[in-house]
Amino acid sequence: MATYSSDSDNDFAPTSKLLGRQRPIHSVLGGGKVADILLWRDKRFSGAILIAVAVMWFLFEVVDYTFVTLLCHVSITTMLIVFIWSAGADMFGWTPPSIPKDLLQDTSFVDVASILHKKFNNFLSICHFVACGNDAKSFFLAIISLYLLSVIGNYISTLNLLFFGLLCVETLPFLYERYEEEVDYVAYKMKRQMRKTYRKFNADFLGKIPRGPAKEKKGK
Repeated sequence: MATYSSDSDNDFAPTSKLLGRQRPIHSVLGGGKVADILLWRDKRFSGAILIAVAVMWFLFEVVDYTFVTLLCHVSITTMLIVFIWSAGADMFGWTPPSIPKDLLQDTSFVDVASILHKKFNNFLSICHFVACGNDAKSFFLAIISLYLLSVIGNYISTLNLLFFGLLCVETLPFLYERYEEEVDYVAYKMKRQMRKTYRKFNADFLGKIPRGPAKEKKGK
């Protein structure tokens, strides 16, 4: 267990977690297969997804493929592979190509649609709750984040921004779980410094703004 010494008072809490979370990062990410992929518990599958995303970005951004052209070329290649495989199965006794049974089951599509539906409903509920002003901190944080994202979008293409976002999703949770104590400590130090800066700004500027006398409340 790593320990750190505080540079001022003893206000460092060793148990403080990033964003004040109480649960393990695996539970925060929802648990199950999605969390396993993001945390690289299945390294082969996580690596395959990361490579696939990188290849897609390379084809669209560097090679300048369009979606329709890429879709057609992939379909042509797939059909040729299936044709050669099927012809070789008759000549050399190979197992003929077949579609995996899991893809043909209705329950597979229903399960995926149900998960996406629940996630989308939860997202809409949170957006509605914040937009109604029930959480002022989250409201202003969302406004600032969206504005910064719009500014970044002026200088970075949508494809590059999407690729960068997927890259962060694939790597940051894994790196955080691996260096959790160090990240929590740095985040705590930054949060404490921001509080000190705000207190100083409040005392030097905001506190000196003249205000009118407080109105007395009328008795009933």
